[in-house]
Amino acid sequence: MAQSAAVKIRLFFEIFDMKLINFNHNHFGLVMDDKVYDLTQSQEVLTFMDALNWLKGRDPQHIQNIKSSAPSFELKDVQINSPVPSPGKVVAAPINYKAHIEEMKTNGQAFGHILTDIRQAGLFLKASSSVVGLSQGIAQRFLERRTDHEIELCVIIGKLCDHVQKEEALTYVAGYCLGLDITIRGTEDRSFRKSLDSYTVLGPWMTVNHPGLDPQNIDLELKVNEELRQHTSTQDMVMSVVELIEYASSFYTLHPGDVIMTGTPQGVGPIRPGDTLHAKGSGLGQMSVKVRAA
Repeated sequence: MAQSAAVKIRLFFEIFDMKLINFNHNHFGLVMDDKVYDLTQSQEVLTFMDALNWLKGRDPQHIQNIKSSAPSFELKDVQINSPVPSPGKVVAAPINYKAHIEEMKTNGQAFGHILTDIRQAGLFLKASSSVVGLSQGIAQRFLERRTDHEIELCVIIGKLCDHVQKEEALTYVAGYCLGLDITIRGTEDRSFRKSLDSYTVLGPWMTVNHPGLDPQNIDLELKVNEELRQHTSTQDMVMSVVELIEYASSFYTLHPGDVIMTGTPQGVGPIRPGDTLHAKGSGLGQMSVKVRAA
C-alpha cells in the first residue's frame, strides 16, 4: 500500500509540473527524469497547438502510457528548440524592474531614450522571426557596437485573451519559460534593435502552468561564462505578470502561443562571440546559450 501511495504522489507531481519541450526540429515531448518522451510519434501531437490541446486532458494514465510506450531520448542528446516554434506575437515589457531603470540612467546606455515608468512607456513588440531555441544560439551582428544580454521570465498564452482582468489573467497562461532578450544599444527604436535574427532565445522548455507555480516568486540568474551578471526575484517587478496580461490584452488580442517577455532586472552587460550565457530560473530549468559572430 505504501508503494502504491508513493506512486500516486509521484504521478501527481509529474502531472502538475509538466515540461513541454520542442526538440529535434519540431518534435514535441515531455521532459521527465532527464529524458525526453516523444509525443509526436503518437500522431496526437504534431504542432504546438496540438500539444496545448493534449495538455488539457492530462491525467495519471497519460503519464503511465507515455513512459511505457513513447520513444525516449536522453535530454543531453537532443537539439532543443524554442518551446513555441513561431509565436504570432512577442510582446515585451521595458524597464519593469526599478533597479534596472536606475542602472540604465547611470551607465550611459540610454542614448537619449526617455526612461520612465512602464505604464507611461507602454509595451513593445519583437519580431517573431527573432525567436530561437538554445541549440540555435545567438548570432551576433554589428560587432563594433555594444550588444547586451537581458534575462527575463516569459509567459506563454494558452487561449484567446482579450480585455482580460488581472483577477482571471493566470487562467489564460499555458506556461512559462526563460527568455534572453538580446539588445543592441543605440539611438534607433527599441523594437528595431531587439528584433535581429536569434535575438530572442526562449527555453529550455515550457513549464506548464499549475496552481503551485507563482510567477511572482521565481528567482532568475544569468552568468556570462563564469561571471554572475544578473540575479533577482520576479517579486521585484514594477508591473506583475497578471497586470502585464491585463495591460497587453487591453491593446492586443493575445492568441495561443503568443509570448509576453516580462522585463529584465539589473545587471545587464555586454556579450561577445565566444561567450556562453548560462540562464536559470527556479522551477523553469536552465539553459546554456552560445554566442557566435553572424
